[in-house]
Amino acid sequence: MKGPGTTARARLLKRLFPHGVPRLWCPPLTHYDRNGEIDAVRAAAHWRSLSPYVGGVLVPGSTGDGWEITKDERRQLLRIGIKLASKLNFQILIGTLHPDADETLALIQDDMAWLKAEFGQGDAIDVLQKANVCGFTVCGPRGKELTQEQIGRALNSVLELGLPTAVYQLPQVTQNELSPELAADLAQQNENFIFFKDSSGSDKVALSGKNLEGVFTARGAEGDYARWLKINSGPYEGFLLASANCFARELQEVIAHISAGRLDAGRQLSNRLTAAIGDTMKLASGLPDGNAFANANKAIDHFLAHGPKAAGVAPPRLHAGTALPLDFLRSTEAILRREKLLLATGYLE
Repeated sequence: MKGPGTTARARLLKRLFPHGVPRLWCPPLTHYDRNGEIDAVRAAAHWRSLSPYVGGVLVPGSTGDGWEITKDERRQLLRIGIKLASKLNFQILIGTLHPDADETLALIQDDMAWLKAEFGQGDAIDVLQKANVCGFTVCGPRGKELTQEQIGRALNSVLELGLPTAVYQLPQVTQNELSPELAADLAQQNENFIFFKDSSGSDKVALSGKNLEGVFTARGAEGDYARWLKINSGPYEGFLLASANCFARELQEVIAHISAGRLDAGRQLSNRLTAAIGDTMKLASGLPDGNAFANANKAIDHFLAHGPKAAGVAPPRLHAGTALPLDFLRSTEAILRREKLLLATGYLE
């Protein structure tokens, strides 16, 4: 049985995504120059390499150093992203990732005031559309001791703003998870809850069979990509993946194979990507700075950007001011070579 917000949510999604919600989304990496400043030129080249395959971006996400950057850096990233989105036809989910609900509310309200100053006053959806923004992404409050009632109260306080909102299941940071029952309740009560991303790897909400009443569901955990889409009897409608920074073309190929019924081809490519990402992330998990999602993808992106010249280019800089270790980069190159994922020409060449 459909809840009262289902039809209203469908209308909102149609307004935000007249050509349909993209199946593949990416949380773009944040690139830094040698002085530690955000590198807008490098970002533009990277986004151009994604644009034939990715329809939506989360800025900033965990992979884009969203938990590390300052407020000024975040605003700079949004300025860069909105400019690129207009040129490259991306839809942006603005990342308002904060473990405290009051801080999240303040951040969203500040963002809306800024967007209205930049794109004109008036209807909030019109303002967002002018900026190629489709909504705000939030996660639950942090704390392993929090009850489902407390998590729900915090998320409802954000959803009550009435703005299009994506809820991000991120237990790696929040130390808790929304239950399937809570996710379904939030969907029933809030027609502006339009998007649910789950990076837990347990997929409890999607696998529960609970009715989210038209909320677009995207898997954020890596691996075994061919099995998760609804077009292959899986529980998700799309992906929002860190690995789309590097393997957007290949992930779209997996989706195309599955859509066309070429299941063996889809699984074979999926297995290669799973091995490459999984092995690189294992190596990245031991690094002292940054997070494994960002570090693994920065290492892979280094080789896809510079191609055969990558070994002679300075290692990628991290937000902490350090660089990825050379031995980690050499191991990453060996993994890419093993899985036949190195390119003859880098996208910067």
